[in-house]
Amino acid sequence: MSAPDGSPVGAERSIGQLFASATTEMSALVHDEIALAKAQLKQDVKRGVTSGGAFTVAAMVLVFSLPMLNFALAYGIRTWSDWNLAICFLLSFAANVLVAVVLALIGVVFAKKAKKGQGPQKVAASMKETANVLQKAKPHPRPETPAIEDRAPAAIEAVGRSTS
Repeated sequence: MSAPDGSPVGAERSIGQLFASATTEMSALVHDEIALAKAQLKQDVKRGVTSGGAFTVAAMVLVFSLPMLNFALAYGIRTWSDWNLAICFLLSFAANVLVAVVLALIGVVFAKKAKKGQGPQKVAASMKETANVLQKAKPHPRPETPAIEDRAPAAIEAVGRSTS
């Protein structure tokens, strides 16, 4: 088994290898968070397009159906009742407006969902949090090794004698 940088697990890694590994992992984290933001933004755009489409369909239904539906409904109501023809036309217009209102409400629901989408803001907050954690991170203290002058002369002599 080996570490992400290819060195065997349990082997001592140099500071350069550790820094390279941390840099690589940080870069991957930033790329993943950017991809997440793009995906969430794409979802919010889809909701917005759906909302706009519903509003457009509502307007088209209202515009294109008014002449035919008004005449058909007005004369149908007139046939079933003996009401004045003007009242029959008003009732048919009210039915068309009711259909348009239902479609507009569907558009409002999708518009609210698109507006509530906080995907990019969540990712930005996560990236700021990661940056704050990394700024506060401090390296582990290293045990100080005594300078060569502070070492005992016997240890220096022992090293010198062992090279015979």
